[in-house]
Amino acid sequence: MKKSQIIAIVIGVVAIGLLFSLPRVIVKNDDGESAISEAGSSSPSGMEDLHNAPIAPEAQEALQRISEKLNKENDLERFAALTDTLASLYSQAGKFDSAAYFLDKAADRIQSLERFEKAGIAYYEAYTFALNEEKVAYLADRTRFFLNKVLDENPTRSDLKTRVAMTYVSSSNPMQGITMLREILDADPTNEDALFNMGILSMQSGQHRRAVERFEELVKHHPANIQGQFYLAVSYFESKQNNKAKKQFQEVRNMSTDPMILASVDSYLERL
Repeated sequence: MKKSQIIAIVIGVVAIGLLFSLPRVIVKNDDGESAISEAGSSSPSGMEDLHNAPIAPEAQEALQRISEKLNKENDLERFAALTDTLASLYSQAGKFDSAAYFLDKAADRIQSLERFEKAGIAYYEAYTFALNEEKVAYLADRTRFFLNKVLDENPTRSDLKTRVAMTYVSSSNPMQGITMLREILDADPTNEDALFNMGILSMQSGQHRRAVERFEELVKHHPANIQGQFYLAVSYFESKQNNKAKKQFQEVRNMSTDPMILASVDSYLERL
């Protein structure tokens, strides 16, 4: 599959809000980690720049009011509640880097595993949507900074380890991420996140038959994973297994009523 095809699919799938965010491997980061600052430091462009994107005017007043309260709040519990509210509002508006920014502020003040995890997951979500290479590198760095704090205390958290792994695969050291995913599968061969992401990595590298194996294993154990079902069909298509591809696309059609999924399915069926 060509990179442009994968990007087109990703845009459609992300827009319908499915379970998993797609990994950053589909957008090559030519600079790797060389542009990443040291963990815990500010971004090259300044952290505030990340949450400066425009937002709907009707939401501005509420956000401004809560932000002003946040700046004056000394009670840690109320401070955390305000950052959670701001993060939720920004997430609803699709401003995921802004959500991460405020959860970062809470984690910096409260220094708890719960707060580190919230900030790390928020940065990972922002990372999966970012396109600017410098921002991608920075968001990946912050994801690792926070989630590794949690993993240091809870090394069996494969859900967090998967996210950390996926921040590496677009870096100058992609094998570190792949090795981490393999370690997860060694410990848990049916791990949903790891199987999905290894399948995506196989597609990205043109190993479509290997992708078929990964996605077949994924949907065998996690049949409700609509993205896995869809990408299994795409992998069949790309590996020239047309009969299986047609059957699988029909299966996806029967599983979803979302017009964007159905449009993607119809596009492939027309080519079979």
